Amino acid sequence: MIVRIMGEGQWKLADSHLAELNGLDDELLAEMESGDQEGFRGTLGGLLDAVRRLGEPLPDDALEPSELILPAPDASLDEVRAMLSDDGLIPG
Repeated sequence: MIVRIMGEGQWKLADSHLAELNGLDDELLAEMESGDQEGFRGTLGGLLDAVRRLGEPLPDDALEPSELILPAPDASLDEVRAMLSDDGLIPG
C-alpha cells in the first residue's frame, strides 16, 4: 500500500502493518471526539512516525497513486476532522 503524508512524500508499506496503523487511528479518533488536543497531537505524531518507521520512502519524483493520505504533522484538529471518514483516517 502507498501512503502519502501531506507535505512530506510517499511511503510503501506492507499490508501487514495496517493493524498497527488502525490502532493508532482509532486512538486519534477518540482523542478528536473528546477534544483532547494534547493527546491528538501526540497520537498524530505517533501515526506519522509509524508510517516513516515501517515504510520504505518512495523517491521524490515518484508519482504513485496513494491508497491512504495522512495529514501533515502540524495539521490542526479541525483540518484532520475534515479529512475523516466514518472509519477515521484509515479505513478498516
